[in-house]
Amino acid sequence: MFLDKVGHLPGSAEPMRSEVWEMFNRIARRYDFINRMLSFGTDVSWRRKMALFLPPYHDQHILDIATGTADQLLFLFDKTDKAKSGVGMDLAENMLEIAREKIEKRGLSEVISLRVGDAMDIPADDKAFDAVTISFGIRNMTDVTKALREMYRVLKPGGRVLVLEFSLPQNRLIRAVYLFYLRHILPRLGALVSGDFYAYRYLNETIETFPYGDAFCDLLKDAGFAAVHAHPLTLGVAMIYQGERPA
Repeated sequence: MFLDKVGHLPGSAEPMRSEVWEMFNRIARRYDFINRMLSFGTDVSWRRKMALFLPPYHDQHILDIATGTADQLLFLFDKTDKAKSGVGMDLAENMLEIAREKIEKRGLSEVISLRVGDAMDIPADDKAFDAVTISFGIRNMTDVTKALREMYRVLKPGGRVLVLEFSLPQNRLIRAVYLFYLRHILPRLGALVSGDFYAYRYLNETIETFPYGDAFCDLLKDAGFAAVHAHPLTLGVAMIYQGERPA
């Protein structure tokens, strides 16, 4: 199975991404459990690994876009001493409610704040953050380039963007097995647990239609980022993308 020049699967339909936050509001209470179940726990190791790619200095002010239940921010604070403060933004208020509970339980309310915010119009000053992270959220944007340019805007010179996102394995056999799981098993399991079939049909459709690898690296470069790299995870089923705002 071959990809077209922008990293899509040929013939794959583009799913609706507008107002996707409403879908996440519906599944908020089951979201963390389903993530662990459907990824067999690998999403935890991926999020932990993000901390390894933060800029190499301390006292960082970090923005996490599409923060959801704040898993990524919490792992950054747990697995590194580089973070001084963090802001999590999301449009799904039900997800932020759960995030708030988790942050309070961990005693991090003084250093992590949450707010409703749109990645394509980030409510923050220019050059405000040392790092901007987004995990499994960039493919939900209706205008990916605009979101990346907003991330660039709010980064300090020398700051770093980190994007954790699903991709498709290059190995044909692994990709075939992975696509079978995405198309036929994941939506049914997700629907069974969450009660929302659309949410997990949407998941596999966005994974298949979203640019990845070199194609996504090109989007980062087009948004102004330099030193762009892609770091494959778990046989290529996910990647951490890294880019820097030039100093």
